[in-house]
Amino acid sequence: MWIALRAGRGPGLLALICCVLAALAPWAAAQDAPKNVIVMISDGCGFMQVEAADRWRHGAPDMSLKPNFPVCIAMHTHSLEGPPYDAEAAWTSFDWRASGATDSAAAATALATGHKTYNSAIGVIPVAWDEEGGVTAVEAVMNLSERAKELGKASGVITSVQFSHATPAGFVAHNESRGNYVEIAQEMLLRSKMDVVMGCGHPWYDDQGYRVDEADYTMVGGARTWIDATTGRPAADADGDGQPDAWVFIEDREQFVALGTGDAPSRVLGVPKVRGTLQQGREGDANAAPYVVPLNEDVPTLAEMARAALNVLGQNENGLFLMIEGGAIDWACHANQLGRLIEEELDFIDAIGAVREWVEANSSWEETLLVITADHETGYLTPAGTGDEDGKLVWPEPADTGPNELPALEWHSGGHTNSVVPFAAIGAGAELYLERVIGEDPHWGPYIDNTDLPKLIFELWSR
Repeated sequence: MWIALRAGRGPGLLALICCVLAALAPWAAAQDAPKNVIVMISDGCGFMQVEAADRWRHGAPDMSLKPNFPVCIAMHTHSLEGPPYDAEAAWTSFDWRASGATDSAAAATALATGHKTYNSAIGVIPVAWDEEGGVTAVEAVMNLSERAKELGKASGVITSVQFSHATPAGFVAHNESRGNYVEIAQEMLLRSKMDVVMGCGHPWYDDQGYRVDEADYTMVGGARTWIDATTGRPAADADGDGQPDAWVFIEDREQFVALGTGDAPSRVLGVPKVRGTLQQGREGDANAAPYVVPLNEDVPTLAEMARAALNVLGQNENGLFLMIEGGAIDWACHANQLGRLIEEELDFIDAIGAVREWVEANSSWEETLLVITADHETGYLTPAGTGDEDGKLVWPEPADTGPNELPALEWHSGGHTNSVVPFAAIGAGAELYLERVIGEDPHWGPYIDNTDLPKLIFELWSR
C-alpha cells in the first residue's frame, strides 16, 4: 500500500497523517522485517540544496525526491547539545536556525544508533560529567551495521570523502572524538566485521589525484594498518566462520566499475586514488558553474561505487545493510560553492538511481527499505532576497531559471544550521515512518526526529 505524502506549504498535514495511520494500522502490524536496508545520507543537504540540483538539471524544483518516494517529509537534526527544532522561531527569526546546530559526528551517531550524543562523538554516548559539564566517560552504543551482522547480513559503508570521516565512521566505529582518525580507521579496517568499506583518503595521492612523493597515512589508520589492509593480511572475522578475513583492495576506477557486475569477492576495501573527495576538491575555479572545470575521470562516481558495493553485499542470502554518503555536498556548502554543490548533489541523486535499479533487478520493494536523508543543512542556502526585515524572516519564492542555469540562491553561512532536512523513504516498512511524525513545519511539512530513522529499523529487525 503506497501513500504519497508530500511536504506542503501550509497547515493541515498532521490531520491527514492521522487518517493515513488509521488506514495503515492493520498492514503495519503485519509488516515483515526488511531483508535489505539502504540508508543514503546527503551530508549538509537541506531542501534548497536539492532544489538547486533539480533546477540545474530540470529547470524546476521537486523533481528528484517527491515524484519518486511515497513518503517524502522532513527531519530535524539537533544533537544532545543543541535546541530542538522550533518551527515558529525558524520562520520568524532570521538568525534562529544559524546557531546551535549539530555536527556530522553527533548526527551520524543519531542516524546509526538512535541515540542523541554530543558534537564530535562517534558511536558513543556520555555517561559521566565533571562539575563544569564536560564529558568524563562514554559508552559505546550499537549501530545498524553491527545489528545487521548479528542477523547474519552483510554490511557496508561508502562515501565520496574519506572513509574514516564522521558519517561513515558513525556507522562503524566507537570513539570519543571524530578527530581521532587513525584510531577510527584502525577500528574500521582491523576490528570491525564490515564487508565493504569504500571512500577517499588514499595516502599516496592528492586532491586532484596526482601521485605525491610522501604518503600521508592519517585517514587510513597509519602506515602499518594501510599495508596490512591492502596486501591481504587477515583482520576481523567478517563472515562469522571463526576465522579472520582479509580485505580485497581496489583503487582504480576500472576496478570499481568491473565490480558492479558479475562475480565478486566477499570483502572489499575500495580507496580511489585521491586524498580528500572524489571531485569537490579538484583543481580549477571552485566557484565556476557546474562542470565548467572538467571532472577527474580517474575516480569512480558515487553511483559506480554503489553498484560495486551492492554487488558484493548482495551475495549474502540473509540480506544487507549499506550506508551511502554524499559527503562532499557538505564540503561544497561550507565553501559556499554553488556550482560544486550542484555537481555533488547530482552525483548523489544519480547514486539513488543506481540503488533503485539494483533493487528492481535483484530484490524487490517488498523486501528492501531505502531511506534518503541528510545529517544537517550546511551554508544556510536560501532563495535570493532572503533576510531580516523589521525583525521578521523574509523568504521569497525562488525565481524561475531554466536548466543548465545557476539558480537564484544565496548563502548566509559557512557552517551548519538547525534547519529541518529532507527525509524520503520507499519499500518495506517505509510508511511506518509516518507514525513517528512529531511536528509540522509551515513550509516543509511534517517532520520526524533523526533518531527515529534507525529506531524503526531496529524494531523491524527485532520482529
